[in-house]
Amino acid sequence: MSLLSARRRPLTALAVCAAALALAAPASAVPEPVAAPAAVLPYQDASLPVPDRVADLLSRMTLDDKLGQMTQIEKDALVPQTDLAAYRIGSVLSGGDSTVSPNNAQTWADTYDSLQRTALTTPLGIPMIYGIDAVHGHNAVRGATLFPHNIGLGATRDPALVQRIGRAVAEEVSGTGIDWDFAPCLCVARDDRWGRTYESYGETPELPSALTTFITGLQGDTLGAGPASVLATAKHYLGDGGTAGGVDQGDTRLSEADLRAVHLPPFREAVRHGVGAVMLSYSSWNGVRSHANKYLVTDVLKGELGFSGFVVSDWAAVDQLDGQSGFTGAEIATAVNAGVDMVMVPHDYRKFLTLLRGEVTAGRIPQSRIDDANRRILTKKFQLGLFEKPFTDRSYTATVGSAAHRELARQAVRASQVLLKNEGGVLPLPKSAKLFVAGKSADDIGNQSGGWTVGWQGRSGPVTDGTTVLQGIRAAVTDPSRVTYDRYGNGIDSSYRAAVAVVGETPYAEGRGDRPGGLGLDQEDLGTLARLKASGVPVVVVLVSGRPLDIADRLPDWRALLAAWLPGTEGAGVSDVLFGDHAPTGKLPVSWPRTSAQEPVNEGDGKDPLFPYGYGLTYSGAGPAPTPAPGACTARLRTTSSWQGGYQAEVTVENTGSAALTGWAVDWDLDGSRVTSLWNGALSTADGRATVRNAAFNGSLPPGGTTSFGFTADGTAGTPGLHCAGG
Repeated sequence: MSLLSARRRPLTALAVCAAALALAAPASAVPEPVAAPAAVLPYQDASLPVPDRVADLLSRMTLDDKLGQMTQIEKDALVPQTDLAAYRIGSVLSGGDSTVSPNNAQTWADTYDSLQRTALTTPLGIPMIYGIDAVHGHNAVRGATLFPHNIGLGATRDPALVQRIGRAVAEEVSGTGIDWDFAPCLCVARDDRWGRTYESYGETPELPSALTTFITGLQGDTLGAGPASVLATAKHYLGDGGTAGGVDQGDTRLSEADLRAVHLPPFREAVRHGVGAVMLSYSSWNGVRSHANKYLVTDVLKGELGFSGFVVSDWAAVDQLDGQSGFTGAEIATAVNAGVDMVMVPHDYRKFLTLLRGEVTAGRIPQSRIDDANRRILTKKFQLGLFEKPFTDRSYTATVGSAAHRELARQAVRASQVLLKNEGGVLPLPKSAKLFVAGKSADDIGNQSGGWTVGWQGRSGPVTDGTTVLQGIRAAVTDPSRVTYDRYGNGIDSSYRAAVAVVGETPYAEGRGDRPGGLGLDQEDLGTLARLKASGVPVVVVLVSGRPLDIADRLPDWRALLAAWLPGTEGAGVSDVLFGDHAPTGKLPVSWPRTSAQEPVNEGDGKDPLFPYGYGLTYSGAGPAPTPAPGACTARLRTTSSWQGGYQAEVTVENTGSAALTGWAVDWDLDGSRVTSLWNGALSTADGRATVRNAAFNGSLPPGGTTSFGFTADGTAGTPGLHCAGG
């Protein structure tokens, strides 16, 4: 069966490949001569199985061709552009601050196509693959739809929604030609002082494991088998969220049993979802850097987990292995022999290729390792359909920032809101009320989008297009003239029904975002909140942040607290919850510490957080889902992992009847075990039995339809008899 992708436009009769001229490289790295291919060679025949095409192409490649495929370089480092073909470079990326001018989808697509045309001028015509960090939408492109960062998506507990978001991101990325996304981040953040906490779906392995559905959204059910299929990347392997003190690129000091129990499960699920690439972590495990850890990369990931895609290094991470700046041959050999298939160089590709070639010719990197890396990389290029359709499919360019995607993002924003306090039922706010809005993040789309927004670290201000929280509030009320805004809270008096303070963090990314000294509010926020409190008006705090902040001593001053995380470009999703158009449904994906000194604080560690993992209020009248009436359904349990004293399981619920189900419940005998966490359902226990009812998003099942929930438990995994009832 052909694996042609529908996302790209065809290269007519492979004319570029057949007529290509080999470009001369500098004398230090002159590629070995190869003969131009015939019009149709086996690797060019899309009707052949991918393994056969890969084998044929490998047999025709020179060493320089192969080393080039293992090399990824920054777009802006490619000077002149003809070096892309001269050095047989296999992959290009845009780093966090790499952009185009003017920064719009059309220019990105034009840039991609120009680079691809250059790549195809080599004798074998191997297309490049282009990578980018689209971590909460196509965030390098001004005007793209930006979704909540992962911590907010973790609060939704909604794998189906996350899959839909992955699909939307794939369409926008495809519309700019790019075919590889460095997402999702599957770290399990165990210390909120870490500057990448917002890139984590949550602090337990179950939550990021459940949300690996993002991978299916990006790639489709099968990579390249449908339109807008974009290669996904599970990152950062392994344990980056568990470093001591939450230090970025630090050391994760855990036993192997704990590493496997906490940090490995999301990657196991990613492999099960068919993820095409895995990016390694800068961090170390018990003093050994991930990029040098053959046991974790080759033995566990590729061997035990059965990962068949390719492993890419992080940005310039290989040249950090000896603690000195700059590549050495020894560092390259260590990383490649550990299992790195593609090296994100990203700048000095000439030196890198010279050193890599030297290590291979000296026998310090075996040819078999080079061939294995190429086989993995080329397989993904063939599966994506790059050989047949290497250029941008412009039919997706208009999806960048489309109304449909923005509406999906707004839905994600409101589903991510976690109501932590609502004294006296001050929320929802009446739409007719006279309101005062304040705070540095009320009318700042840069603040509400956070890092990785049109720049690596992000920045405050109008960095992209969208709707701020203030704009959402004004659009929601019956009379916008009754909404007063002052950033600093000046001018408020007792005539207002409530004061909405939108405060929190300003943008940051890793490194700069580490906060070992504490997680308190800044002086501007404290001053604004003091002015609002002095007015005597009830204060509703909307906290815009990438993690829990140290607010326990201020909480008594506030009538309500809504954790909005980093919502992205659709601030109206926050007002949807403030005014009760949608009741809050989000649940904490992390434990909320009483003080920063309590960090790290995580579920099950015996500490007493201010708000526990899974906490979240809703508005009065929103009770539990009704018990479904009897119906035709079955439930099957599969143990996904186990360790000493516990295990993780997934239960698949199937509608085996002829009519649609509107809800379901599964129960079983606990047999002395204890369920410690659960996702995609609601748990209750009584008389030694566990009962799980559907969540709001997965209760409806058509005939033959399936859904699933998962849990972790103390005790020994077994095969309990499950009983399913549906309505």
